[in-house]
Amino acid sequence: MSKYTSFPEPNEDQNPFQDPSVTQHSSTTGYATLDLYNPFDNKTAQAPPPYESTVPTAPPPAQTPPNRTTPTEPRNYGSYTTQNEDSSASGSYVPPTLQSTDNPPGYTAQSAVSATTAELLKKQEDLERRARELEKRERELDAHALGSGANRQNNWPPLPSFCPVGPCFYQDISVEIGQNFQRTVTIMYYYWMFTACTLLFNMISSLANFCVDAGNGGVGFGLAILWFILFTPCSFVCWYRPVYKAFRSDSSFNFFAFFFVFFAQVVFYVIMTIGIPGWGFSGWIVSLATLKTSIPVGVIMLLNSVLFTGQAAMGVVMLKKVHSLYRQTDASFQKAQAEFATGVMSNPAVRQAAATATTSAAQNAFSGQR
Repeated sequence: MSKYTSFPEPNEDQNPFQDPSVTQHSSTTGYATLDLYNPFDNKTAQAPPPYESTVPTAPPPAQTPPNRTTPTEPRNYGSYTTQNEDSSASGSYVPPTLQSTDNPPGYTAQSAVSATTAELLKKQEDLERRARELEKRERELDAHALGSGANRQNNWPPLPSFCPVGPCFYQDISVEIGQNFQRTVTIMYYYWMFTACTLLFNMISSLANFCVDAGNGGVGFGLAILWFILFTPCSFVCWYRPVYKAFRSDSSFNFFAFFFVFFAQVVFYVIMTIGIPGWGFSGWIVSLATLKTSIPVGVIMLLNSVLFTGQAAMGVVMLKKVHSLYRQTDASFQKAQAEFATGVMSNPAVRQAAATATTSAAQNAFSGQR
């Protein structure tokens, strides 16, 4: 029956008794069968014929069943791409999450895993960097909370290690200044650097004028050197440090000190912009007069006049900006007076001088009574 293992169609006319495996045992063979012997036949008393065996014929070759797809066919559980191809060929359903039709060419599961790993490593590095920054900020805040007795190493000006003179101030805007005032303090710091560079350029332009006109430019060049040496450190100490400490600790006294000194500085910047002859400033008057003597030197001094103009204008803007922020704080003139009195009395030298004066007055009064 191997012929019918392929399940033929019902309309095919097939006789199952014509199968070779059945017909070979039919009555046409040479050995005895039950049809040739009847034991109840009395007419013949002969014995049944002997059994004759014949060599069986070889069975026909088995037919190979046609290829067919069954539900138990093994499936490919490899990559997403090969699985989708096999699923499309067999017509089976693949969930949308496993399909890779939207992926670019050459996209594999290995590349997806590599991209995910790289992204996770990048996020981990970012988190570690932020953790280090937070740890540093916590240490700085802890040191600042200890007060003036805390061991804080000065970091400004940033001098090299081989320099015999060390830094004089401690400055860290991101740590000591509040978030709302960090931008303003940073602009004031850059503004101070801009004024220092402008004074340096004024010294260079005055030197150029001195080379062209030695008779009238010598005094201006000497004063330009003096203004650069004097104004650069004094402006940092007299108005930048007060505004820094004012926003750091909401100090009313430092606010008023900044307003007083910085207003005088802005007035002086206006005088620099005008450029009075013989004052050592390459302002507009001196620059225009130098154009008659030397055009290249006059152009350099005109550029310096433009820098002085921008310096004065920016000073007015920053003065108004700091004053508007001052009005948003709790600072007042009464608090400034109280801070000044507290600061003066907390100074050891002042306390010693006051004690000495009190003792002397008491001794004089006691001697007069005697």
